[in-house]
Amino acid sequence: MHGYPPDAVQPTTALLLAHKHPDDRDHVAEAITRSATDAVPFSSRHRFIDTAGRVHTVMVVADLVTDSDGRAVGTEGFYIDLGPLVTDTAREMFDTRLPEIIRTRAEIEQAKGVLMTMYRIGADQAFEVLRWRSQETNVKLQPLAARLLGDLLELPHVPPEVITAFDHLLLTAHLRVPCDATEPAAADGEN
Repeated sequence: MHGYPPDAVQPTTALLLAHKHPDDRDHVAEAITRSATDAVPFSSRHRFIDTAGRVHTVMVVADLVTDSDGRAVGTEGFYIDLGPLVTDTAREMFDTRLPEIIRTRAEIEQAKGVLMTMYRIGADQAFEVLRWRSQETNVKLQPLAARLLGDLLELPHVPPEVITAFDHLLLTAHLRVPCDATEPAAADGEN
């Protein structure tokens, strides 16, 4: 899509950013940084300039790829070439629909996290449990995940000793983070 023959270049963040339209480059760079820093999916509607100088309007949807230690090492996903027929109405639809897609994804990820914690299973297994329940009950995945999250309030309160143990984990987690994954809190804009 960018105009390079297959395997001609290594697709790095710097190379991809160099192709972004100057008016869109900063917003794309911020979205990539937020994805890597906050470990969240990346999505953006923006323009890029291919090797022949043509401007493309695209929608990019990507998820974070992490190594076995959970460190961000890249993204994987897809581009949708929106082409020259994208109208202002279509752009507005993407701008208003995208936050809803992200919220929906967050609810599914949160429900997966609950299943992972409760059943001590991996992320893929947790997603399969949600998918299985969705298929078995003929209820869409997102509403099922949202209902599960809402129903957590109906469970008995967690015993104080479990909360105390969790408090300790939360307050000392930074001590168990590998040295190369730590940086000053101000670097990510949060205090």
